[in-house]
Amino acid sequence: MALSFPNRSRSYDAAGKRVRFIGYDGLFQVPFFVDIDAFATVSSTPESAEDEYLAAFDAARTSIQGVAMKAYSHGRKNMYVLTATDFR
Repeated sequence: MALSFPNRSRSYDAAGKRVRFIGYDGLFQVPFFVDIDAFATVSSTPESAEDEYLAAFDAARTSIQGVAMKAYSHGRKNMYVLTATDFR
């Protein structure tokens, strides 16, 4: 099966400083995380961090999902953490 992203939900993990989203390979959930460093244009305060990072994720969703598919194609893992390097 191919990786897909039918669920548009995402969440901000303040402790991990990353945005979490889920991909699916058939019935299997594949967790992905995007480090906030990948969102270079966001300069937030602690009070607005969640909203700004989620908005940045939404604006770049297509690109992020493409990078996630590429990472997933290199081998199956329990979870994937995408960093700024993955987007270059």
